[in-house]
Amino acid sequence: MSVAQIVGVALAIAGVVFLIAGINATDAPSEQITEAFTGRYTQQTLWYIAGGLGALIGGGFLFLSRR
Repeated sequence: MSVAQIVGVALAIAGVVFLIAGINATDAPSEQITEAFTGRYTQQTLWYIAGGLGALIGGGFLFLSRR
């Protein structure tokens, strides 16, 4: 296993952790109140979800790279 693949696995795992944290944050009472009034989630929650997806996708690409 190359270094890029190891980094890819670590990045994908971190992405899953951030994605789960972001999804769990959407169920928080303060988040639901914010969504009820504004129609969207807070920026912090959106960054967790978007960052988690980005890290998961980037880690997957690194893991699947053949270099």
